Amino acid sequence: MTTNTNTPTIILIPGHWLGAWAWDEVRDRLTTDGWRAVPMTLPGLDADDPERASRTLDDQKAAIEQTMTDAGASEAEPVVLVAHSGANAPVSIVLDRHPKLVRRVVWVDSGPAASGSVFAQDADVDELPLPSFDELGEQVSLEGLSADALERFRARAVPEPGPVVRGQVTLTDDARLAVPATLVCCSIPSSRVKESAASGHPMFAEVANLEQVEFVDLPTGHWPMWSRPRELAAALAAAAAS
Repeated sequence: MTTNTNTPTIILIPGHWLGAWAWDEVRDRLTTDGWRAVPMTLPGLDADDPERASRTLDDQKAAIEQTMTDAGASEAEPVVLVAHSGANAPVSIVLDRHPKLVRRVVWVDSGPAASGSVFAQDADVDELPLPSFDELGEQVSLEGLSADALERFRARAVPEPGPVVRGQVTLTDDARLAVPATLVCCSIPSSRVKESAASGHPMFAEVANLEQVEFVDLPTGHWPMWSRPRELAAALAAAAAS
């Protein structure tokens, strides 16, 4: 095992329908290599929380802030935030509020959210359950997921709270744009991400404003923590060390 001293804590934040469990393989590989990796379950995605359906983006922001505090985040020892997919909304808010506490942000098959963005403004539901895989596959790539991975996904997925998917991202501090960023591009290659950013596509418009950004191509589906955990762990370690 390689021992990494004076290196940042890596906080792993999963996307919609997922909890800390989604990072198990990646966390184990990072830990084996001497990194301190802390996966978390966002409020609203804990199946045992009786009030989970009422959780908000503010609740998720506060939970990330608390995890950072527990990890000892400071201006002298900032942490690395890893945001997969829909975790980009609360992580973007945290970056806006605490840019000096973050050494680097890694967007896994996602990107920074723009101020004013909403995931599903018209979703007039208490919660948004994981759709059928046929429907999901029409929206994002399921490439690389085994039958066992899909079965585990279905069994452990938790519906996304309505207030979260309808919550608006409000950003006010441009200092967030100076936080070094890495985009791990999986279902959408970096060439397309760059083209989309340059053209102002809403999904990646904020990427064009980043002051320090690097792109890592990891060709696979939208859930690389299951389809290519070894390679994703290596990409996260490299980003954290840079």
